[in-house]
Amino acid sequence: MDIFDKCKGMVNQVNRAHELGIYPYFTPIESAQDHRVVIDGKEYIMIGSNGYLGLAADPRMKEAAIKAVEKYGVTCSGSRFLNGTLDLHVKLEHDLAEFYEKDGAIVFSTGFQTNLGIVSSLAGKDDILIIDRYDHASIIDGCRLSFGSIKKYRHNDMEELERILKSLPQDNGKMIVVDGVFSMEGDMANLPEIVKLKKKYNTRLLVDDAHGVGVHGEKGQGTVEHFGLMDDVDLIMGTFSKAFASLGGFVVGDMDVITHIKHTARSLIFSASMIPASVACVLKALEIVKKEPERRKRLWEITDRMLKGFAKMGLDTGESNTPVIPVIIGADDACFAFWKALKEKGVFANPVRTPATPPGRALIRTSYMATHTDEDIDTVLQVFEACAKEFGLI
Repeated sequence: MDIFDKCKGMVNQVNRAHELGIYPYFTPIESAQDHRVVIDGKEYIMIGSNGYLGLAADPRMKEAAIKAVEKYGVTCSGSRFLNGTLDLHVKLEHDLAEFYEKDGAIVFSTGFQTNLGIVSSLAGKDDILIIDRYDHASIIDGCRLSFGSIKKYRHNDMEELERILKSLPQDNGKMIVVDGVFSMEGDMANLPEIVKLKKKYNTRLLVDDAHGVGVHGEKGQGTVEHFGLMDDVDLIMGTFSKAFASLGGFVVGDMDVITHIKHTARSLIFSASMIPASVACVLKALEIVKKEPERRKRLWEITDRMLKGFAKMGLDTGESNTPVIPVIIGADDACFAFWKALKEKGVFANPVRTPATPPGRALIRTSYMATHTDEDIDTVLQVFEACAKEFGLI
């Protein structure tokens, strides 16, 4: 059997979707990732972006990137471990540690690599990783790359989490790894209960706060701050590709742990470092997060309006209480058709199916930015209502 034979199945699925006009992926966007974007010369309201604070097109971000390129060039041509560390990287790590009031920080080239590096470098053959079944793919792959054993608990099911923790050997190293905000459903981890169980069963806790950083908490430190647990979570991971409008990832925590990750994480040591423009943009974004809390306030006003608007229509948004708001459709084909109907009416969202969601729970993933206007929101609600009626959802 040819190893490439398995490719035919995916090719057939992709071709069928193209023939039906419902292929939604790899769409070329011809403008900045703002609240409105241009695709094939037509303007769309963008509700499929993770740029929560609306900084991708901010002139200050562009200026920071340009200045960094002028000084440092376009790349570092090596890994952080060898020749790829700039003074900009060191400053960013210092500023992140200070922002989170932690001892240390390390930045990676992408958020995915960050989770791969943290988990695989910390979990050895006698260690146990306990994860939520809805955790991000990067956490799952980090667990697979480690030599630790993996235990999964039902999504946000604290009773099952405790049953698992209670059954584990006391002498083994243990770490719970959980998303702060679950990226597809938009609900939050029950961090207060997880912290109680962490302390009761003497385990460590890593929170992936990719979708919480810059969005949650009075200071924008994320879901850990939102719950008042900054001193109780061992490691906080985040990405720069969302609220920070750049590219890369980071982890903050105790300096000894950070030093270990820094010298053993293969996804750090064997990858080229964050490019200068990306680092400079994060530094500028961090400055804006600190100085402009009104962006978060506006984002939450929009989020509240969308949640109430969808609820009034009778649409199912699951347990979302964040700017990531899913509209549950059900069958894959119906979800893709719904996505197409939205796009035809000038709204760009994201259709999500298995394996990102459980089978039969395909959804339209919507997410919002501080830069969305009242007119944008009015239009999105009107379009969703029209499409939902057309598809018999309401």
